[in-house]
Amino acid sequence: MALNHVPITPLALLRRNARVFASHEAVVHGSRRWSYGQFHERVCRLANGLAALGIGRESKVAVLAPNVPMVLEAHFGIPLAGGAIVAMNTRLAGAEIAYILQHSQSEALLVDREWLPLLEPIWGDVPPLERVVVYDDPTVPAVPGNAAWQPEGAEDYEAFLAAASAEVSPFELEDEEQIIAIDYTSGTTGKPKGVMYTHRSACLNAISNAMVSGLERHSRYLWTLPMFHCNGWCYTWGAPSVGATSICLRTVEGAAIRDLIRSERVTHLCGAPIVLQFLADLPEAAELHFGQPVLAAVGGAPPSPTLIAAMRKMNIDPMHLYGLTETYGPITICEVQDEWLDLPLEAYSRKVARQGVANLMAGEVAVLGENLEPVPADGETMGEICMRGNTVMKGYYRDEEATAQAFRGGWFHSGDLGVLHPDGYIELRDRAKDIIVSGGENVSTIEVENALSAHPDVQEVAVVSRPDERWGEVPVAFVLPKPERELTEEAVIAFCRERLAHFKCPKAVIFEPLPRTSTGKVQKFVLRERLWAGQDSRIKG
Repeated sequence: MALNHVPITPLALLRRNARVFASHEAVVHGSRRWSYGQFHERVCRLANGLAALGIGRESKVAVLAPNVPMVLEAHFGIPLAGGAIVAMNTRLAGAEIAYILQHSQSEALLVDREWLPLLEPIWGDVPPLERVVVYDDPTVPAVPGNAAWQPEGAEDYEAFLAAASAEVSPFELEDEEQIIAIDYTSGTTGKPKGVMYTHRSACLNAISNAMVSGLERHSRYLWTLPMFHCNGWCYTWGAPSVGATSICLRTVEGAAIRDLIRSERVTHLCGAPIVLQFLADLPEAAELHFGQPVLAAVGGAPPSPTLIAAMRKMNIDPMHLYGLTETYGPITICEVQDEWLDLPLEAYSRKVARQGVANLMAGEVAVLGENLEPVPADGETMGEICMRGNTVMKGYYRDEEATAQAFRGGWFHSGDLGVLHPDGYIELRDRAKDIIVSGGENVSTIEVENALSAHPDVQEVAVVSRPDERWGEVPVAFVLPKPERELTEEAVIAFCRERLAHFKCPKAVIFEPLPRTSTGKVQKFVLRERLWAGQDSRIKG
C-alpha cells in the first residue's frame, strides 16, 4: 500500500474516536449509556464473533430491528468483520423478508425479538444461515407470545457479544470500493432491488452530512429516522465519525420526540416531514418552544412552507435535503443564503422548501431535458433530476440490466421532475409518474399540496390523478383534517382556487388518513391505483 494513500472507510473514524473520546458518551438507549470506548469494544466483539462464524469479505449479514443500539453496532461490526450489512425495512411482509434474505445471499441474521413471529411462517423459505442472533430490548416489556418460537440454534445478542473476543479487529480494508452495505428499494413496481454502497462513498456522504448539519462532538442526535433507511442517510456512520452522541428511539411518536428533545438536550434529528408533523399535531404545539435550537434535516418529500413556519416557532430549524436510496440518501441540500434570513417567514419558508444544490462531496446534480441537455435556469422548464459523482450507488446487486438502465447516458436517472431556478437551486416538481397532465397542461401535485396545506384546518394532504373523459386526467385531493375540525369538499376546492389556476385545483376531495411507508413517505400509488381502478365510490362522474 502506498504511504500516501489509505482506503477511505467509516471504520477508521470510529477507531480514532475510540481513542480520542474514549470516555465521551456515544450511545443513549433509555437509561443505558455507552462511552465511545465501550461502544467500540462492543463493535469489536460483534466483528470477532461474526468472523468466528466464517463471515468475511463478500459475506452479507442481514439486520431486522428498529432503532436500537444493536443496529448502530452492526453498521460498524459487520463491515469490520469484512462483510456488508443488509438492513431490512421493519414494515416488510414476511415474503419480502424471505426474498431479501435469499437475493442478498445473507449468511447470518441479527433480529429484534419483536419480529420473530413474522419470521416463523416463512422460515422454511429462508436459505440456511450460519447463525441467527436475537436482540432483547431491555427498555420495553416482554412482548406476549414472542418467546414462543425462535429459529433452531438462535443465540442471545448479549451472550453472543460476551462470548466473543474484545480484541481490536485486525481487519484492514484493501479496496475502498468494497461493498459496505446493500439497501433494498421499496419494490412498489416489482421485486425490490439491492442498492450497493461502498466504503468510500458511505464515508464521504457521512462526512458531508455531518459537516453541512453542523454535527460535532457536543451534538446530540436523536434517531427519528429509521436506521435501515439508506443506512440512516449515512448518519449511522456520520454521527460517530465526529464523536456525537446517538440517542436511540425505538418508536417514533410526537410525545416521545418532545420529551427526549427536552431531557436529552437534542440538537439534531432527521426524517420525513411526517416526523415534524408529529410535533405540530401535539395539543400544546402552538406554545411549544425548546430551550436549545434543534436542526431537523428533512427529506423524502418537500416540507410545506406551513410546516417549516410552525417548526421555526418551536426553535426547530428545518434543513431540506433530497436524495434516493441509490444516492446514499441526501445528495442535495438547500443551503440557506444570508439574505434569506431577512425575508418574511412565509417567503423564507418557500426558499428553504426547495431541494437546493449538490451536497458537499456529492458530485454533479443536474436538471436535464430529453436529450440529456441542461434545462434553462428559468424556474419553469421541467426536466429530470440526474446525478453522477461520489455518492451514487455502485449498482444494483445481481441485476446488471437494471443497473445499465438506471445509468443510461452516463447519468443516474432519478425519475423525479424538477426545475432549475436562476440562483442555481433545484426545485422538485413531482415524480415523473406523479405529474398530472390535464387537458395537455402539466399539474404539479406538490404545488397543489403546498397550497392546500396552508389551510388552517388541514393536517395532511396528498394529490393524485384520476381518469377524466374530457381532460384525460384531473387532480383529486386526499385530506386529513386536524382533530375536531370540520371541512367540506366545497371549502377545500374554493380555498385552492383562491391560490392557483382553476385547472390545477382538485376536482374532488376525499377525507381520510394517508397511507405511508415506514419512513413516512405517502404511498401515492395506493391512492392513484384505487382511483384508476374505479374502486372509490366517493368519486362522482
